[in-house]
Amino acid sequence: MAETGLPDQESFFGYLTLERGLSRNTILAYRRDLKRFDVFLSGRGLTLESITYPQFTSFLMECRRTLAAASLARLMAAISTYLKFLLQEGVLKAHPLPDLESPRLEKNLPGVLSPAEVERLLAAPKPGRPGLKDRAILELLYATGMRVSELTGLKREDLDLAEQLVRVRGKGGRERLIPFGAPAAAALRSYLETVSGSASAEVPLFRNRQGRALSRVAVWKLLRRSALSAGITAKVYPHILRHSFATHLLTAGASIRLVQELLGHQSLATTQIYTHLDRSRLKEVHRRFHPRP
Repeated sequence: MAETGLPDQESFFGYLTLERGLSRNTILAYRRDLKRFDVFLSGRGLTLESITYPQFTSFLMECRRTLAAASLARLMAAISTYLKFLLQEGVLKAHPLPDLESPRLEKNLPGVLSPAEVERLLAAPKPGRPGLKDRAILELLYATGMRVSELTGLKREDLDLAEQLVRVRGKGGRERLIPFGAPAAAALRSYLETVSGSASAEVPLFRNRQGRALSRVAVWKLLRRSALSAGITAKVYPHILRHSFATHLLTAGASIRLVQELLGHQSLATTQIYTHLDRSRLKEVHRRFHPRP
């Protein structure tokens, strides 16, 4: 097939790898799906902005001749997720197929870490200057549930250690304030004491050796390295701390509306997917409070 000309693909595949935790094989399949879609568009002189539902239906009918039902469902999921990603990143101003429905990327959330596993993970960084930064990153991710992309975008001015609050810029440029506890505050103070120029408001909070903002890939490698050191055998990637944060709060009795606000979800339905991870607690609440348990 011809070389694809769809925009921002590598950023999209990085997002799927680092933030959605999709496997290498799934990423390769998504690459093929998007290439197939691009060949269709270019062959008919269409663009993402100009394609219509009848034209997209024609594309699906062509694919149906050669793809199994599961592969066709995956192709639709790939295109739907890609278009939503471009909207979030501001590449597209409007969704060309706003009513497009596709199967979920994942039937269930990835597994979460237990509180004990989280403690081992947070204790994994070695003593010394690099370890202080690693510990601060892990503590802040778990203390706030923020996305890795939000963490790497933080500046020093976004952090209020005295009030133990951090200002986060989420999807669509929306800002929110998230509190964090004493352990994260202590780790951040220890880290900032070792960083030159840390008092400058505009500098990235977490920097690489060149002084630039830390990348998502660097955080991913840090987490995998720490998990290995901690003896955690479960599949671990940055969003597992976000999932663990939400699940542990709900398990402890936090309001789902509060968790929604902390996570920066626009829709409560997005937050509700975490409730299936602790069904035993949900059943206990039902038994305790329902008039006909």
